[in-house]
Amino acid sequence: MTTAAMHIARTGLDAQDMRMRVISNNLANVNTTGYKKDRAAFETLSYQVVTAPGAQSTSETKYATGLNLGTGVRIQGTARIDTQGSMQQTGNSLDLAMDGDGYFQVQLPGGQLGYTRAGNFSRSAEGLLVTAEGYQVMPGITVPEGTTAITIGNDGTVSATVPGQTEASQLGQIQVANFSNTAGLQSKGDNYLLETAASGAANVGVPGVDGRGTVRQGMLEASNVNVVEELVDMIETQRAYEVNSKMISATDDMLKYVNQNL
Repeated sequence: MTTAAMHIARTGLDAQDMRMRVISNNLANVNTTGYKKDRAAFETLSYQVVTAPGAQSTSETKYATGLNLGTGVRIQGTARIDTQGSMQQTGNSLDLAMDGDGYFQVQLPGGQLGYTRAGNFSRSAEGLLVTAEGYQVMPGITVPEGTTAITIGNDGTVSATVPGQTEASQLGQIQVANFSNTAGLQSKGDNYLLETAASGAANVGVPGVDGRGTVRQGMLEASNVNVVEELVDMIETQRAYEVNSKMISATDDMLKYVNQNL
């Protein structure tokens, strides 16, 4: 008697364990600004073809269905769900949210560009618009010393009011990037995504143009994780794990019976 059923159940345990990791990460980031939840995708392993459909059963007849035996399951990959998170009013003039498709550009250490939906920016000692880690938002915008008010339009135009001026001065314009295949972006951590060959080149431009979303000042985009949905998926994953575990126990009992009685 073979242990094929035990091996198949083991692949089920591995797959459900990985799915639980995905769900756990989603729940851990339920309050992470701009976070997009992941979904685990499954695929079957290769099949053992014992009898091919349409093969000759006799000299005059053919098998209608055949006999194919599966060998298990595995995680095919994880897909990022890019639905819009809810907008949270903060009142901070340097907090920005993307309403629609697109990502803010940030210059990471080494000069590489990172892309993020987390717009909780601040002003550096030099007046530059930076992230919490001190990474510069691109293209670079310098806020003059003594600025009393900063206004950022939906098209990314940044204006500042300084003492002695009656009208606000335009400092520059925040540009955003979108991609032909956002699912192909590589997650780096710290709320950053990296461009890959699968995502295609970044299409950088003015917010609100060519499918890019608009910028909302004084707001942050919340995580799009739905806690209730994740808890339901967690229970489903736990039950599937238990079933595969019971399958291993049942197969082990069958093997014990064979060894003891045959």
